Amino acid sequence: MATGISKTRWNGNGSLEKKNELKTNNNLKLTYDGKEDENVVLTIKPALLHRIWPTHQDIDGESINRLYYGDNLSILAKLLEDENILGQVKLIYIDPPFSTKSIFQSRSQQDAYTDLLSGAEYIEFIRKRLILLRELLADDGSIYVHLDSNMAFEIKIIMDEVFGRKNFKNWITRKKCSSKNYTSKTYGKVSDFILFYSKSDNYIWNRPYDKWGKEHSEKEYSYIEETTGRRYKKVPIHAPGIRKGETGKPWRNMHPPPGKHWQFIPKTLDEMDARGEIYWSSSGNPRRKLYLDESSGVAVQDIWLEFRDAHNQNIKISGYPTEKNLNLLTRIIETSSNRDDLVLDCFSGSGTTLAEATRLRRKWIGIDNSPEAISTTLRRLVIGTEKMGDFVAKKSNKKSVITTTLNGFNITEPVNGPSPISSSDFHNNISVYVSEYYQGELDASIEKWAKYL
Repeated sequence: MATGISKTRWNGNGSLEKKNELKTNNNLKLTYDGKEDENVVLTIKPALLHRIWPTHQDIDGESINRLYYGDNLSILAKLLEDENILGQVKLIYIDPPFSTKSIFQSRSQQDAYTDLLSGAEYIEFIRKRLILLRELLADDGSIYVHLDSNMAFEIKIIMDEVFGRKNFKNWITRKKCSSKNYTSKTYGKVSDFILFYSKSDNYIWNRPYDKWGKEHSEKEYSYIEETTGRRYKKVPIHAPGIRKGETGKPWRNMHPPPGKHWQFIPKTLDEMDARGEIYWSSSGNPRRKLYLDESSGVAVQDIWLEFRDAHNQNIKISGYPTEKNLNLLTRIIETSSNRDDLVLDCFSGSGTTLAEATRLRRKWIGIDNSPEAISTTLRRLVIGTEKMGDFVAKKSNKKSVITTTLNGFNITEPVNGPSPISSSDFHNNISVYVSEYYQGELDASIEKWAKYL
């Protein structure tokens, strides 16, 4: 890893430009035909919405969770008018089309969505939505945008424009599938990417950890304390950088190494030593003891290998195309939001984000313009998902049921339809909205599934 010091602290030969001469505008911008001024984007005409579920009019206020059918651009513009949503969304996750120039179908061979935009048209499509999403995001909120190599690099520049380069947190690489055995002259393409930005420096962050494996932990924490039997590792008690305060002063007649400072003030180091938390080498070199039993685990890095898309017959899915791994959303939701926070997904697809937000006791807003997506989401919220193999299994005359758990309630569905669920046993508090262009595309799905919500 490359290391360095501030240009203003350069002590070597040669000269540097004056500090005020270094203050140049380093922001990059992407220029293309059809790019609208941000102020114009913010005046996009809001959708005219009406609720199709629940159909009765005697509910008090809005439902906790809202599912919208229609163009997400005009719906997002409408949400900007809602003071309960504007600046209140704590987490946004979107998995938009990847600019693959394809039409995707569900397992039932129904057209689910089209992904035909490319080039500047695609970039502007995403940019407009990002601008509106930024306005909806709370000051302590975060946004995750899931893309592949087709357009991730261009959208990274757009997100720098919209959210500010300083708010870029991570370029997460996810292994999406098993190794490829290509015959073409290229490396196997097994990854896609998630761009993670915050709205400000003060954003929700519940640091995620992976559990230690036995072999890994014994290798990392290779020493055993004789008096207690506890495993520990040795780490330096100094850090890079010169300090003029307490941490730059001598401790036990020792100065910090050149160019370093103590990580703790001398008084704290004395207290740590008294507790036996400092290891002294035979040459009198101090090290800090870090104990395995006090470790939360291995801090998660920006390469995620464990969240592959469905890859065997026992993995539970909804059958919707390009459906993402549920555990991927678990990590993102737990890390960047808290209980009762509002989560938004405006390319909600099969409802993976919404289902996991429900399980983790977050409120949510989902938007999609595909009737197949809305139908799949409603079904999922009622009965959950099924093993991948169930979608290709041969039909049988034997009676069978699907039993899933949602919000702590067991829901059993016979193969010929779900059993009625009393509102006293289960209530998910969902409203379904459509735009003025609605022509009854969801009527059958609402009749089949919404009555159980």
